[in-house]
Amino acid sequence: MAEAKRSNTHWGWMATALVFAILIIDQIIKIWVKTHMSLGEAIHVTDWFYIEFIENNGMAYGMTFINKLVLSLFRMVAIGFISVFLYKVIRSGRSLGYITCLSMVLSGAAGNLIDCLFYGLIFEASTPFSIASFTSFGEGYSEFLHGKVVDMFYFPIIQTTWPDWMPMCGGQEFVFFSPVFNFADACISVGVVLLLIFYRAELEVMGKVWKNQE
Repeated sequence: MAEAKRSNTHWGWMATALVFAILIIDQIIKIWVKTHMSLGEAIHVTDWFYIEFIENNGMAYGMTFINKLVLSLFRMVAIGFISVFLYKVIRSGRSLGYITCLSMVLSGAAGNLIDCLFYGLIFEASTPFSIASFTSFGEGYSEFLHGKVVDMFYFPIIQTTWPDWMPMCGGQEFVFFSPVFNFADACISVGVVLLLIFYRAELEVMGKVWKNQE
């Protein structure tokens, strides 16, 4: 019993360290982009990889079908739920891989929430003609919970044109992969995909445990 408790504590500290490491990396990248690039500016790394600075009010990969305030509050609730769920998973002695995937999802969600909470308070507005800088707290471009999420990774792996004979889209440009995203988005996506591929049974078990404890 004591050995299992020590193992759970060890996994807990590892999960905490991973969450903070991802948060730090994510924020370093975002702050550098925000303070060194104008809005819409792109750095050509390769023909299939650009650093392109955009901001969005919505969800991962620029989706915008939810009101900004509602989305920020939803993120806070989701992060709280995932945190409690991760704690239960660690206490139950689940595998390190499962804990790692959940930690990636948690830290990615928290990374984007930081943008929403504070970036509008501490940064000047970015424009296509100027580079933003830090400002006095509360004198930034927006209110609490209304900050914009900074995105920068763009991978136009395939750039071509639809054949003219195709209905609706014939002759139009086609880009794969077109969304611009950030490090936090990538962590969420990788974590979720790995959970669905390798840990679906674990999710079902923990879901039943959670339901029974309610």
